[in-house]
Amino acid sequence: MSTRNRTLDLKSLSPDQCRAARALISMDQNALAAAAHVSRGVVIDFEKGKRTPGPNNLAAIRAALEQAGVTFLADGDVATGPGVALKP
Repeated sequence: MSTRNRTLDLKSLSPDQCRAARALISMDQNALAAAAHVSRGVVIDFEKGKRTPGPNNLAAIRAALEQAGVTFLADGDVATGPGVALKP
């Protein structure tokens, strides 16, 4: 598997990546919460680094962002570490 196709492990999803992914697709916190079927507070607290959502909520957040066109890059896919990009 090429490094370009390597995906980020769910537990490695960071608040910074979540914010960057939303910004990349112009999605606000309300829309992400609705798409992921989680409360807005879960998204807000995660992005502020106050708490990490449970595995199901974290998976739902990631899936909603991926459904909207984001792909998550693993450490080593970009020069500075994990990141986000638009799906081709």
